[in-house]
Amino acid sequence: MFVIDIFAKLTILTDSAKYDVACTSSGVDRKGKSGSIGSAAKAGICHSFSADGRCISLLKVLMTNVCIFDCKYCVNRVSNDTERAAFTPQELAELTMNFYRRNYIEGLFLSSGVIKSPAYTTEQLIKALELLRNTYRFNGYIHVKAIPGADSELIARLGCLADRMSVNIELPSQESLKRLAPNKTKESILRPMGLITNKIQENSTDLVKYRHASKFVPAGQSTQLIVGATPDTDHKILTLTEGLYRKYRLKRVFFSAYMPVAEHSLLPSVHTKPPLLREHRLYQADWLLRFYGFEAKELLDEQNPNFNLQVDPKCYWALNHLEKFPLEINKAPYEMLLRVPGIGVTSARRILTARRSGPLDFSGLKKIGVVLKRAQYFITCKGRILEGLKITSDGAIRALMADQYKLPSQSPEQLSLFTDFPEPFITREDVQQCLTGQI
Repeated sequence: MFVIDIFAKLTILTDSAKYDVACTSSGVDRKGKSGSIGSAAKAGICHSFSADGRCISLLKVLMTNVCIFDCKYCVNRVSNDTERAAFTPQELAELTMNFYRRNYIEGLFLSSGVIKSPAYTTEQLIKALELLRNTYRFNGYIHVKAIPGADSELIARLGCLADRMSVNIELPSQESLKRLAPNKTKESILRPMGLITNKIQENSTDLVKYRHASKFVPAGQSTQLIVGATPDTDHKILTLTEGLYRKYRLKRVFFSAYMPVAEHSLLPSVHTKPPLLREHRLYQADWLLRFYGFEAKELLDEQNPNFNLQVDPKCYWALNHLEKFPLEINKAPYEMLLRVPGIGVTSARRILTARRSGPLDFSGLKKIGVVLKRAQYFITCKGRILEGLKITSDGAIRALMADQYKLPSQSPEQLSLFTDFPEPFITREDVQQCLTGQI
């Protein structure tokens, strides 16, 4: 009998887990305590940087890539000829602790293929997390994927061991699920999502009443949508995203550009490039929904179902609503300031604070952090436009489109900091705007 060693399993199962998006702040604070190992902090982020400059990482791995489901878009589907492996709960717990003690990781992102049944798979996940929490006294961050179809009781037990849970919707419509993921249904995905939401609400009440009540998924839940595997439009995806935030109070909805893993008649060709720029536009729109007061119906509709890849969603909205501009910066309410391209949440608040002391001019806006190369077409200061600026609708459109990152080819590609662009296209300011989320 052929036996795979731990390193070989780790190689296979970390590679199989790379399609799960997990780059998010942990959202939970938990200090280390006597007799335990590890802690969790809200600044902890998978494969990114915390506010104090530390690089934070998670061990992102599958319990197993053996799967009884046949989701056409998934590399681990039962019909795909790929090398299979599985960790035992003990192996996974020991591996996590060894990595943590060597300071390789600060937490765990655990998912799994569906082996035997959703219930059996969830039981294996629970055993691994119980070993970590109870035997090894691991107090660090854990994000675990719930398995659609598992019993409510098992989902509840799993949630008491994790900081964050996610139930991946993956495809935005029932029709797409039926075509590409015949073993899954909308109900089997949304039911555990609703259960987690209800348990979080119940737990928040219990924590008020009982001091030592155990916490249930204190960092909330998230989900992931695959972009480009089906004909679903950006309008469909964004409307679903908005509904998920409202109904299930998700912390994040992640978008994952479909990466062709095998040739199939129902999927894009393996030679098709992932729609990374489309994914980027959806993330920008998601930011507008969560922090800028926009609604999905304002950004897209049936007549305009997809985002313009040449202009970010906020600029596109402003260009289609020029009747609302120019906006007097010294009188405009906060809600309208947020809708001006080049003004973010932080700079809008700074404007409100600064103008209490006196009227602002364009030089003052620049010091505050407003990106004038975008905002100048939509604002006035003391009733005047920027000196020397000639505003026309066509001129603003051309300038804003030129302000976006230009790509060397006609087809959309992932934006890169290392492509050899001419100097004006990528600046330190541009990079800072990307990192801080200011759009």
